[in-house]
Amino acid sequence: MTSRLKIARIALTTAIAAVIAACTITPPPSALEPKPAAAVSGATLDQYKVRVAQHIFDRNPSLVLKGTPQAMLRSLVVVAFTVDRNGRVIRSSVYRTNGDDEAEATALASLRRASPLPTPPARLLDGNGHLDLFEDWLFNDNGQFQLRSVHSPQATTID
Repeated sequence: MTSRLKIARIALTTAIAAVIAACTITPPPSALEPKPAAAVSGATLDQYKVRVAQHIFDRNPSLVLKGTPQAMLRSLVVVAFTVDRNGRVIRSSVYRTNGDDEAEATALASLRRASPLPTPPARLLDGNGHLDLFEDWLFNDNGQFQLRSVHSPQATTID
């Protein structure tokens, strides 16, 4: 594959990922997906996700993007992970990606380096003492990232 074609493919994939990320998705009714009663308290879960994001940043300072993410992101990597009652990451996997292997590896490695994460509130844990989470890693061309839970507003023009 020529480098022009590869760059065009990456640009198209990134554009599609940005459009998908901007979409509003209405979750299915709770009757279809049972959740622990504590998970209904979104503010508490959101607060925990902010603590987790800050912890990941603290453990990966050279990889964290300071300032405004570029308008056309290099990559968006959604990671699904499970933490136990002590904050240890017991499972993690790439849930959605644009195929950028390097960004995927960086996202998973940064999560691993940050484990154990802050201890989750007991009311958010399921019957097995676990909490399932998703987080989006937003990558600039330079390989640095922000996390959606605490990201800065994205640039609006391509320079």
